Amino acid sequence: MSEKMKDLKNFNPRALIEKYSVKKKSTDNGYSSFWMGDTLDSYSSIFDDEDLKPKVDLIALSSYRRAISNFVSILTGDPSIKVTYTTAGDSYTDGKTVTISSKMDDKFYDSTVGLALHEGSHIKLSDFEFLRNLETNIPKEYFNRGMMKGFSKNEILSHIKNLLNYVEDRRIDNYVFSTSPGYKGYYHSMYDKYFYAKVVDKALGTDEYTDENVDSYMFRIINLTNKNTNLNALKSLRDIWKIMDLKNINRLKSSADAFNVALEVYNIILNTIPDGIEKTDKHTGETYYQKADGSDSDSSDENGEGSDGNNDSETLSDDEFDSLIDSIENGEADSGDSSEGGKSIELPMDSESAGNSSGGIDVGKETKKVELSERQKRLLEKAIEKQKKFMDGDIAKKKVTKKVMTDLKTVEESGMSYADVGKDLKDRYTLKATPTKCIVVKNLTKALIDSNTISMLSTYKYSRWGYRDDESPGFVENGIRLGTILGRKLQVRGESRDTKWSRKDSGKIDKRLIAELGFGNDRVFHTTFVESYADAFLHISVDASGSMSGEKWDNTMTSVVAICKAVSMIQNVDVVVSVRSTQSGSNSRRSRGTDYPIVLLAYDSRIDKF
Repeated sequence: MSEKMKDLKNFNPRALIEKYSVKKKSTDNGYSSFWMGDTLDSYSSIFDDEDLKPKVDLIALSSYRRAISNFVSILTGDPSIKVTYTTAGDSYTDGKTVTISSKMDDKFYDSTVGLALHEGSHIKLSDFEFLRNLETNIPKEYFNRGMMKGFSKNEILSHIKNLLNYVEDRRIDNYVFSTSPGYKGYYHSMYDKYFYAKVVDKALGTDEYTDENVDSYMFRIINLTNKNTNLNALKSLRDIWKIMDLKNINRLKSSADAFNVALEVYNIILNTIPDGIEKTDKHTGETYYQKADGSDSDSSDENGEGSDGNNDSETLSDDEFDSLIDSIENGEADSGDSSEGGKSIELPMDSESAGNSSGGIDVGKETKKVELSERQKRLLEKAIEKQKKFMDGDIAKKKVTKKVMTDLKTVEESGMSYADVGKDLKDRYTLKATPTKCIVVKNLTKALIDSNTISMLSTYKYSRWGYRDDESPGFVENGIRLGTILGRKLQVRGESRDTKWSRKDSGKIDKRLIAELGFGNDRVFHTTFVESYADAFLHISVDASGSMSGEKWDNTMTSVVAICKAVSMIQNVDVVVSVRSTQSGSNSRRSRGTDYPIVLLAYDSRIDKF
């Protein structure tokens, strides 16, 4: 047995963690990792029990909000734009505040930053008053023409709003890319999460949405910047491309300019799609129009023009569908000059190269129809709805409770944050320099004490349960009493004493002795010697670990309070008191290394008044 005990010297618990870990948490946050750091100790093990619900990491939430707020301020040049977490329901850009999701998964960091930058740019550049009054700004003739096509007033308003959102987003994107190219990565992550979809990339090269109706035009228009777009898919799509002129989108200086472009596009659509079929209500005798563009039909062959006189069709199987998507992503399909499938939000191609970049159908040519299966169509519908919600700002964000929001405000007011310390210290097992995450609290407030956020702080006076103020005093009262005595004795330290020597042969001229120069006295100079103490700065670090309890703690704090009181009575001495302990960062059994060292700045005589 004793021989086996000798092998313990080679025991490496870190190696066991890595050996039996199921996986390491995803760190797919290439852009945000520059400022938020890596989660090096986040492993899950095959031996772990079920997760307990982890506590909300208020410090991390505060750090992310502060960092994203700085990004928004730098991008917009407007520090008055606030960044906050959403507390109720889905969030929209209201023109004043950027709301962000509290979801903390690594893979969502970059997209969250990108979305915040996008909303912040809208606040800076978009005219929200104009957008709120959109219905009144639309000329009545568009409603009349749309109703004759069979659309309701709300549908017409939705069409124009979606077109305006698309043009306005292109204007906003151009501003960000031209003024802050370093933020492109965050924007790409945002579009990957909220806008792009493989099924859309593939559908652009098939016969889906090639009938001359509003739905087809809306789908093709909002994906004009996709590398797989095909300007020949619809009769007037190329004309719309020319009117939008995305390569010169910087010509649009306001939301009103974008609105005018949207109206021009909608005018082309109304001129292209067929007029509605006039109907008469049997009961009321009122005349109304039924859509004749096939947008209400489940079959694209009944009313549309997408078949081009050929009813033969080929439905892609799921395997063929997935294979074609992979070929687009790998650059094997003819998808323009992009190596990333259909993703493109920067420089749109010219009208010639966009003519049939994806190998899709051409209007007027008889080709065998390539259609999606019913399952693929459902996926496509969901992807299109996702795109429309993004353009409308209708993005679901994980909300925080009011209590968490209150605690978060308390944490931010206290200046609480993480700091990496000991970066040069090597791990005893791996011999790698691994920094230790430390919690730093810059300002101790009553709200922080009452929130129970810091475990070493107690809401009870002197940590005595049920303590009453009229009972015996504690270390604060005793410290103030002793500090007052000490301060009176040390007040002399703040005084200075000047000693003057006259009738010297060098120094400064003594005005009172100038008259004696005529009597042969040339010792009319004087010198002054000043005795004073230099300014002093004291830093007291207090151990607040579990071993510091009872009489040891009381005596320590009595001395600390006494020094602080005495220093407050002296002019040229300052003191800072910090308290060090440990703080639990999670209550999950799966988490390892979640007890962080904490340093709390309890008192600073330069700021706090005694």
